[in-house]
Amino acid sequence: MHAEIFFDPQTHTARGVDIGIVIRGLHHACQRAHAELRISASLILCFLRHLSEDDALATLESALPYRHQFIGVGLDSSERGHPPEKFKHVFERAGALGLHRVAHAGEEGPPAYIEGALDVLQVERIDHGVRCLESPALVRRLADARVPLTVCPLSNVKLRVFPTMAQHNLPALLEAGLCVMLNSDDPAYFGGYLNENLIATFEALPQLGARQAYAVLRNGFEASFAAQAAKSEWMNGLDRAFQQAATAAR
Repeated sequence: MHAEIFFDPQTHTARGVDIGIVIRGLHHACQRAHAELRISASLILCFLRHLSEDDALATLESALPYRHQFIGVGLDSSERGHPPEKFKHVFERAGALGLHRVAHAGEEGPPAYIEGALDVLQVERIDHGVRCLESPALVRRLADARVPLTVCPLSNVKLRVFPTMAQHNLPALLEAGLCVMLNSDDPAYFGGYLNENLIATFEALPQLGARQAYAVLRNGFEASFAAQAAKSEWMNGLDRAFQQAATAAR
């Protein structure tokens, strides 16, 4: 129904591709997805954290002629050794421009990176965030504020955050009352889009059932940056689908 797609313009501009070509091409794909498949899609411009903040600032400034074609900024790539504080100024600039802000934190990096993303970068969502359970105080903060965690199980296993899917901490995250949703992370590399992540996770974790499936899907709509009217429509459709399934199962 809806996708908020990360892209890394620095990957392409470093090899001589103009940033306008990157953004216009992806934006055109989003328009086609809506016209041909009725899928809503938006773009989030991400900075590669292994590069400098100056490079990120230059990337943001060069993207501004296409500001209406992306909704926010994010932070991805190698987490260890590149704390959120490194990108304080570029995220301040993005906030002043009215852009949404998200960041990878607490997948390979420690819980302190989640705190830094919240306090320094002022992000609205935490991408991954699975290591938050190492800090009970942080878990309470995330749960109380309903900060979404965009968990990507296949990626977590590929990166050896968890040895196997059966050892993933998604059940504990949900039990802690966190606003967890399931997502795909670089599907061509990590081996699966959203449905593959859902299927693999629920097959490997038998303690998860319909109630948890409903929760992660509804959390995804709640946490999106789409207009409230669209979110309400999607959540109502989700409610109807689960109600019909429950009725059929009786």
